[in-house]
Amino acid sequence: MTIISFKYTKSAVNRAGSKLLDTTSIDSVEAKCILDNWRACHIAPLNSFQKSLRLNLKKIDAQAWVSQRLKRTPSILSKLKRHPKMMLARMQDIGGIRAVVQNMKRVREIEAEYKKGTKVFTVINGGKDYINYPKTSGYRSVHIVFKYNNGVSIELQIRTQIQHAWATAVETMGTFLEHSLKSSEGPEEWLDFFSLASSAFAILESTPRISGFDKLSDQETFEKLLQTAERLDVLSKLAGFRVAARHIKDDKKKGHYHLITLDLDESKVYIQSYERKDVNLANIEYSRKESEINEGKNMQVVLVSSESVKALKKSYPSYFLDADLFAKQIISVEKKLAKLSNK
Repeated sequence: MTIISFKYTKSAVNRAGSKLLDTTSIDSVEAKCILDNWRACHIAPLNSFQKSLRLNLKKIDAQAWVSQRLKRTPSILSKLKRHPKMMLARMQDIGGIRAVVQNMKRVREIEAEYKKGTKVFTVINGGKDYINYPKTSGYRSVHIVFKYNNGVSIELQIRTQIQHAWATAVETMGTFLEHSLKSSEGPEEWLDFFSLASSAFAILESTPRISGFDKLSDQETFEKLLQTAERLDVLSKLAGFRVAARHIKDDKKKGHYHLITLDLDESKVYIQSYERKDVNLANIEYSRKESEINEGKNMQVVLVSSESVKALKKSYPSYFLDADLFAKQIISVEKKLAKLSNK
């Protein structure tokens, strides 16, 4: 695989982050080049980590989904805005890898395996247990942050399929509301709904509930969720967003990297695949499409790694506007409520 070398100092990376936040800066083009290079330097560590993770998951949960991604520029800049004291070179989740497993038992087994680090990855401060201590938004997952031997940080997210269902539904709905619901930005009724949904799903998994809804009984939580879902017409809206299979344009090329582009005006998804040796081309195209977004194009784009396009759709359903997993959890809540009502 082509190894992308770091061309700048970390001080230059930090300055680039500040310039990209300053809409009056005349150096934004150069700053974006620096950001692109810094982001691309996370690819080799991600690949190294993924190999280890897949080997361990074969022993713990052979059905797990693994994916890796480079954080999108809009997400990077949004995070810098929310945390003014954060420096770009210190951002820990530019390179992210995710394991989606069957249940909480598997989450804790993988967490225990990686809390001690690996031969080339050292565990550093910054990790969070958002399952025992969920965010008020409803986000639940375990994060562990590692530092590679070249100084680059990688964030591992471990979540269950239920937690993944919630997260992808939040991103899908946020896309159409044009608000980052996952960052607790947007209409209160939708923020409250997803916080409540996460609390209900926490009951299904016997984990701590979300603050603000933790005083409700199981039955009250389920009833409130279903009533709110009906009032907001949540399931119909999410089902209506889904991109039809005929509108998914796959270039059919074999590759390790996949550039997913969601065109929101046309409700179409385009998948461009690249072999390992072409990772530089993938990053150039990633940057070019981000420039189109910056100029006003109504689309989302992300560069990810996945073993197949089929696995890609499981790992990144929000890019296909697919919230089917979330709908299935709502059905599980309905069944649980029916049992409680019959007691």
